[in-house]
Amino acid sequence: MSNTGRKKPPLVAPKRTRKAPAKSTRKPKGKPKAKAGRRPTRRSRSRNPVVRFVGAILRWVMRLLWGIGWRITAVVMLIVGIAVGYTYTTLPDYQTLLDGRAKGSVTLIDSAGEVFAWRGDQFGGVVTAETVSPHLKNAVIATEDRRYYMHPGVDPIGIASAIRINLREGRGPLSGNGGSTITQQAAKLLCFGTAYDESQWDSEAEYIADCRRTSLWRKVKEAVYALAMEAKYTKNQILSVYLNRAYLGGGAYGAEAAAQRYFGKSAANLNPAEGAMIAGLLTAPSTLAPTANLERSQNRASVVVGLMRRQEYLNDQEAAIALANPAELSEAAARQAGGYFADWVMASGPEFFTRDTTEDVIIRTTLDQRIQRAAEEALAYIFDEKVRDGSKAQAAIVVMSADGAVRGMVGGRKTKVIGAFNRATQAKRQTGSAFKPFVYGTALELGYSHDATVVDEPYCLDIPGSGRWCPENYTRDYKGRVTLTQALSQSLNIPAVKISESVGRDLVRKVASDFGIESDLADGPALALGASESTLIEMTGAYAGILNGGSSVTPYGLVELKLLGESTPLMGTGGGIGERVIQENAARELTYMMSRVIDGGTGGRARLPNREAAGKTGTTQAARDAWFLGFTADYVAGVWMGYDDNTPLTGVTGGGLPAEIWQETMIRVHEGMEPKPLPMLRPKPRAAQAEPVPQRRTPTNNGNPIENILRGIFGGN
Repeated sequence: MSNTGRKKPPLVAPKRTRKAPAKSTRKPKGKPKAKAGRRPTRRSRSRNPVVRFVGAILRWVMRLLWGIGWRITAVVMLIVGIAVGYTYTTLPDYQTLLDGRAKGSVTLIDSAGEVFAWRGDQFGGVVTAETVSPHLKNAVIATEDRRYYMHPGVDPIGIASAIRINLREGRGPLSGNGGSTITQQAAKLLCFGTAYDESQWDSEAEYIADCRRTSLWRKVKEAVYALAMEAKYTKNQILSVYLNRAYLGGGAYGAEAAAQRYFGKSAANLNPAEGAMIAGLLTAPSTLAPTANLERSQNRASVVVGLMRRQEYLNDQEAAIALANPAELSEAAARQAGGYFADWVMASGPEFFTRDTTEDVIIRTTLDQRIQRAAEEALAYIFDEKVRDGSKAQAAIVVMSADGAVRGMVGGRKTKVIGAFNRATQAKRQTGSAFKPFVYGTALELGYSHDATVVDEPYCLDIPGSGRWCPENYTRDYKGRVTLTQALSQSLNIPAVKISESVGRDLVRKVASDFGIESDLADGPALALGASESTLIEMTGAYAGILNGGSSVTPYGLVELKLLGESTPLMGTGGGIGERVIQENAARELTYMMSRVIDGGTGGRARLPNREAAGKTGTTQAARDAWFLGFTADYVAGVWMGYDDNTPLTGVTGGGLPAEIWQETMIRVHEGMEPKPLPMLRPKPRAAQAEPVPQRRTPTNNGNPIENILRGIFGGN
């Protein structure tokens, strides 16, 4: 049979239907299982048209912001890139950036060749991140920028942290903590490449203040410059610029200057405590400087040590040692940079090589630091032991050699000062009886003898325009006939006036002036009693002329001035022994008379054990000033005591506290030195003459102006 006409079966299986299972009355245990192969249905969109509209708006705004944002970002990045690129082309070689001072420095060296003072903008020399002490380098990074080696010049994390801190403390976002990296701080130190120009700025301080000014535009400029520096220089080069240009207090610019200034050593040799102290100064160099407040500087250094420990630059033991042994100032630094003496030397040199120098200058001086300490300690001892607490009285001391070389100087009770009022060189005060040696020196030059006599008795003079003037002795009594030596040793006023009137005030004035007292001298008879004003250094220099045999001296402290690195001095000593004022025999005789002041006269408290000394007391009217000046065979010293406002001293005369200060000073000055005899006349006892009769001497120096006057008085020789 044929299959024609039969219907072919389908190629797929026919759809089969299943019968629904019978419902069970039992409840299923647990959660129902999801049916295999069925996907969870999507949450249908909200049919609320308002919600759909708002969502569409938000999506549109986001797309708009994104579109604008990435375009603006691209433009900003392009502009910043161009700015960084341009700045990059303007950056010089990094070596030229290491010393940015507008002024130079002055280093002062004592007579032994040791540095004792600094002035001006001290630099010290170039250091690099590779040669500086690793403790200083690590301390700077730990304190100023702990992610220094990880950021490209700007640290977004640091900036965000700084803004958060400022806002939390109630300041503006850019006020206070700036979050600047070391690179950004270096950019500010470079003033973004703008050099100091005197024609555009009133002062360097104003220029620096403008460079440090903070604003949003400045922060942008700072960031651009920092990025350019990171592209131009290596990290260590940037750090080197920072270490060399940062101001670290005390006039020190750069790590080397600070290390020398505070510790007397190279920046390469700093230990952890010293490195931490210098790094701590970067926050506030003037107020934290150890020369200003050592304890405050040490406290700041301990914080830096803690940061170094937390950042693993120091281990526990090293940190403990640094905290237990905080950095201490060198002896020179502890003495506050030479104090009064250094200020005086700076003022005595040419201004363009001292106060306003643009070069680095080395000045060798006459200072003997042992003698300087002796004077300071003596003054402190007397005021601590013998002056009532709370006294505002002041004192000054000058110690010099017979040629006028100043070995020590104290200008006031506070010895660790810079730029303070110097009572040894700046205070002009009446000299009182300390002037009398020039009266008797004139008389001896004219032929009077030390044992000539004069009558101490009531005495009056009629002064044209002023009326009658009757001087009195300090003791308000009269001694009768006395020798010149007795009159000087007892500081009798009437004999001094009589001698002055006898030899002539003009000659007395000339002798005093030739010995170095440059102040205006009184015209009247009170000249003999020290009515004129003078400074302590002038008076001490004049007494040095008596010690050296009668020649004038110009007190000096500067021995040699030269530029750093140069061997040829630009200038030498500006003082020393000058022309002869009185003959040597007269000076020797006057020295003998002044030795009697200490041995049996008003200056007994100045007597030195086992050593000859000569001197003179001085007390002015109402005891406003008290003096003692004197010398041994080795040194001359002068002491003044009084109040700055001319208040009278209470119970103080030149033979009292000033003589004791002088004694304490000279005992310390001569410690360990062999006693030498004074260059003085040693007379044999003989009968006193009836009246002071001029005894002419044969002149020994035809160029002496006093001898020329003598020729006019006595004729010929």
